[in-house]
Amino acid sequence: MCPLGVIDIGSNSVRLVVYAREPGAITPLFNEKILCGLGRSVGSQGHLGEEAMSRALKALARFRSISDRLGVKELRAVATAAVREASDGATFVEKAQKQCGVHIDVLTGGREAELAAKGIMMGFIEPDGVAGDLGGGSLELIDLEKNKSAHAITLPIGGLRLIDATKGSIERAKGLIEKELDRVDWLHLGKGRTFFGVGGTWRALAKLHMAATNYPLFITQGYAMPPSEAKAFARTVCKSKRLSDFSGIEEISKARRDVVPYGALVLERVLARIKPKKIVFSVFGLREGLLYEMMSAQDGDPKIDPLLAFCEHFAEQNSRSAEHAHELCRWTDQIFEPPAFDETPSERRLRYAACLLSDIGWRRHPDYREDQVPGMVAYSGMSGIDHPGRMFLALMVYYRHAGVGAHGLADMWGGLRTSVGRKSDDRARIIAAAVRCAHTFSAGMPGVIDDIGLKLNDKTIVLSIPSKHAALDGERTRRRFSSLASLLAREPVVRIV
Repeated sequence: MCPLGVIDIGSNSVRLVVYAREPGAITPLFNEKILCGLGRSVGSQGHLGEEAMSRALKALARFRSISDRLGVKELRAVATAAVREASDGATFVEKAQKQCGVHIDVLTGGREAELAAKGIMMGFIEPDGVAGDLGGGSLELIDLEKNKSAHAITLPIGGLRLIDATKGSIERAKGLIEKELDRVDWLHLGKGRTFFGVGGTWRALAKLHMAATNYPLFITQGYAMPPSEAKAFARTVCKSKRLSDFSGIEEISKARRDVVPYGALVLERVLARIKPKKIVFSVFGLREGLLYEMMSAQDGDPKIDPLLAFCEHFAEQNSRSAEHAHELCRWTDQIFEPPAFDETPSERRLRYAACLLSDIGWRRHPDYREDQVPGMVAYSGMSGIDHPGRMFLALMVYYRHAGVGAHGLADMWGGLRTSVGRKSDDRARIIAAAVRCAHTFSAGMPGVIDDIGLKLNDKTIVLSIPSKHAALDGERTRRRFSSLASLLAREPVVRIV
């Protein structure tokens, strides 16, 4: 299937993202941005800067060429606040359309908010809370109730706009932010819910916080912070005289560093108004919302589970048998069925994802699987999952290769097991032990373990092997089954039936 492309002409950056077309998954084939600063002087002068426009037009010509080389048949282009509000925006769009060869849709503030909401829906399962998409020119705020948006507004308090309007004064910016937030009479509806932070400036702030806290999983998507901690860190960034002193600053492009303190100030004031239970950062926003619409138009409703769709596709590409991975889902059902376990739907979903990913490292050298495969999982492009979920899946594949008694991953990733919690760590070990046991029968191939029964009783776990597979029983099988039984606090019983 041909890839899909999105050009996003923002107030700060101009970006091309080309996405592979995979069911339910968002996988960029190409992602490049140029920080042009189109909106740097729109607020004070009313027009786009000549140098910024020149850089943007060159970038668009390059993006058109890249899209052609990647075989993009459907390329969509949008422009946001800076182009929408500039007196010469229409003239720029005319030139830009010639460079990129497609119509450029200049979005209204309401349309920006709508697409940002759809992007959040692509990245999270039934998101509930308030989303904020901070760009260079504006902030879009959206009230999300699962997969519907109830309220939306756009405010002219993007980072570049604030710098321009205040001539670089953080103190003056605070007053402008408060004045605009006073216009929003529904922010109190976000109290006790989640705040989703979208936009490059807020992602930069999240990266600085991860570096400052030595966070073990350096991925912005799904990174969560308590509001009190987020507000305190934002205030620290605002007041800092030297942003270059912050750990992790090298991860932030020099062209974006100017706006980070202003983005931090906006975040601190928004959180003070909303009083959410937590803040979660998202790399999914306007562009992914546009992709959502493109996929809907071509493939129908794309609302399949993004995590399981990604894991299934990953298994098809990397496992010995994706069919066997699905068999593992059914085989482990026998362990986690009531009344022995009270497994929640979210826990079952993660277990299925773990089974689908359990054999993706089989081509790696056996001496290095336990070191390398967890990173393949944790740092993959999966969506619809939070950071504890990523850590859980990484732990499971680690135990699957290193053995259920291993502890080395905690040393590698700075207390990963502690971050996940004891219950999830125990579940990861049990699933890994079951997968290891299953592979002694199947060798990673389908058609065997569906015939082999598991029964969890009060004091025993019974492994029932059909006589036609009796030859597969052996010392290694018994040893791994005993390991599973020990984790479940049951006596192992093997029966040939």
